[in-house]
Amino acid sequence: MIENLGQVALTVRDMTRSLAFYRETLELPFLFSPAPTLALLTIGDVRLMLSEPEGDFTPGGSTVLYLRVRDIDAEHAALRARGVDFIDTPHLIARLSNHELWMSFFRDPDGHTLALMSERPITT
Repeated sequence: MIENLGQVALTVRDMTRSLAFYRETLELPFLFSPAPTLALLTIGDVRLMLSEPEGDFTPGGSTVLYLRVRDIDAEHAALRARGVDFIDTPHLIARLSNHELWMSFFRDPDGHTLALMSERPITT
């Protein structure tokens, strides 16, 4: 039985540039780098592995990382201040029975799509 997601791998063109983006701009905790072409960070309990191209893996595929945040407006503003160029502003995706799902999308230096996502309680 699958228990949870343990790791996501992203292929990047320039390890130095990508590691700086994820470590400094997004402020993800750095775990280790076992080789110059490989680095691991964490997003909560999930590891993010950045690696340079190998075999058939190429940068900028169709993977989307959805990053859960408590306050999407504050996080959007903080990341914009650190130079992140967002595709859109925080917007409502769906109104569910007990919360609203909000998202805002952006890309990393290799064109991978990422999204901030926030679940806001419905206020009446």
